[in-house]
Amino acid sequence: MALFGIGIDLVEVARVRRALERYPERFRDRVFTPSEVAFCEGLADKYPSYAGRFAAKEAFSKALGTGLRGAIGWREIEVLDNERTRPGIAVSGRAAALLGDRKVHLSITHLKDHASAVVLIED
Repeated sequence: MALFGIGIDLVEVARVRRALERYPERFRDRVFTPSEVAFCEGLADKYPSYAGRFAAKEAFSKALGTGLRGAIGWREIEVLDNERTRPGIAVSGRAAALLGDRKVHLSITHLKDHASAVVLIED
């Protein structure tokens, strides 16, 4: 396996919670896809899962080498997870064009206060 890129991110759950409470629709609709929102909203404690997805998107953008400052959009990265299988990432738009046919590996973890994600992209 040849490594194209690696990315890691750590986020405070409280930071994501504050953004969702202060700007519920604007933040949610800017960062998360409808299926991510549906998944998180179906959980008893949704904020760690939102934070995990936020961290995964940041980690992916780092592994891709673009960051999230205009090169790709938040909603072009979708975390696929049903809490029963390992998570994955689906991409669209510019993110898909930049990723090409490379394989993505994702790991997410969260506790009450923090969420973290690691992304490896194979070349």
